[in-house]
Amino acid sequence: MADDLWSRGEPNSPCVKICVIHPEAKLCVGCLRSIGEIAAWGRMSAEERQALLAELPARQPQIAKRRGGRAARADRRSKS
Repeated sequence: MADDLWSRGEPNSPCVKICVIHPEAKLCVGCLRSIGEIAAWGRMSAEERQALLAELPARQPQIAKRRGGRAARADRRSKS
């Protein structure tokens, strides 16, 4: 019953609490939104939110996969 009080008929935020902005793509690596889109989310209409949500999966290729970080660098150093 309490959940009914807080439920809304609009799309929920795609935030997954991994809030890191990719340095080149300028997109959050968690939800794939830009900083501007994240900031504007509360002011967007339900239709605007739905349109943005539909775009997000196509943005995934813009986030380059890391090459292994610290562990990979240490491994490369040990091989040279």
